Amino acid sequence: MRNLLKVAFLSSIITAALVYVILEWKPLRSELSRPPEVSWASSPVSMTSPAPPAPLTEDERNNIDVYQKYSVGVVNITSTSVAYDFFFRAVPQSGMGSGAIIDTQGHIVTNYHVIRDAELLEVTLPNKTKHKAKVVGTDANNDLAVIQIDVPRGGLTPIPLGTSKGLQVGQKVLAIGNPFGLDRTMTTGIISALGRSIQAENGRIIDDIIQTDASINHGNSGGPLLNNQGQIIGINAAIVSPNDTGNYGIGFAIPVDTVRRITDEILKLGYVRHAYLGIDARGLLSLGDNPGLADALDLNTDHGLLVGKVPADGPLAQAGIREGTKRVRVGNYLIQAGGDVILAVNGKDVNSFVELASEVDHHRPGEAITITVLRSNRKADLQVTLQEQPRQR
Repeated sequence: MRNLLKVAFLSSIITAALVYVILEWKPLRSELSRPPEVSWASSPVSMTSPAPPAPLTEDERNNIDVYQKYSVGVVNITSTSVAYDFFFRAVPQSGMGSGAIIDTQGHIVTNYHVIRDAELLEVTLPNKTKHKAKVVGTDANNDLAVIQIDVPRGGLTPIPLGTSKGLQVGQKVLAIGNPFGLDRTMTTGIISALGRSIQAENGRIIDDIIQTDASINHGNSGGPLLNNQGQIIGINAAIVSPNDTGNYGIGFAIPVDTVRRITDEILKLGYVRHAYLGIDARGLLSLGDNPGLADALDLNTDHGLLVGKVPADGPLAQAGIREGTKRVRVGNYLIQAGGDVILAVNGKDVNSFVELASEVDHHRPGEAITITVLRSNRKADLQVTLQEQPRQR
């Protein structure tokens, strides 16, 4: 009987304990099932009263001002040309570039390579309107072109032309263009170097090039490089991009003084007059490209251009430059020898036809230059009056 009472007593204690545990556990589970309460004591202030914008720096204000005033003078140029496939079927091809409006008559300056071989040119203005453009004139030697659109008076905002004189390395620049078709993108940087030279697609050397680290990519070609006043100091033309992998911070712009000279002549004449020496590459043989040629011909020089044939009515013949008088075999080549060797133009050594032509390009038809020649192993200076290069029809 006692044992039964003990068992009953223990059972009642255990039951009571279980009931207590269950009752206490339910509130705990209930608390865990509800999302935790979060105090928002400080949050309403930041959400309803955002912090005021940080004050703009002087440089930021300048960037904004230049962009707002002059980005409307930058256009997108789409060129359409026709190529032919293996079966001689016409295949339209298109390309994009940028341009800068230079007057209210609708004249736009861009790169020659942007509009080269174009069958159709279309210009998109910042207001998204599209206009057919015509080519006014081109200059492949300096990779420049002027095109024109017909827009009602007051519908265009030209960008003022500055000067490339007095530019300094470290000076701030801004580039505006349409890289990869992204409309009127602005990038900033500095002038990284001055007096660079790049080669145009036709092989001519363009001098006095501006180098910049402002980001320039495909589609920026033909767009303006601006100073902090919003004046054009160059036209963006090329970048260094190994394996065409993108921008490496090395871009090149044609100086605005060259742009001004070329565009003025195009607007007056419809073309650019180039000086002419009256000889082409076939009439010259570079000593630098032919090691041993100077020794083989017993010439007392290690550089220069051996003159072969000289047209009788050209500037060189009129200045007394002597052409080769005999044919000599040097290795596997027959060379017109016995004539003068052109050593320099206005005191600057030349070693190839490209260098000679580029030096001549610095001058206008009718100007006189001094050509240093080697004749019978003696140097002589001759005055040559440049003629106007015949236009290709």
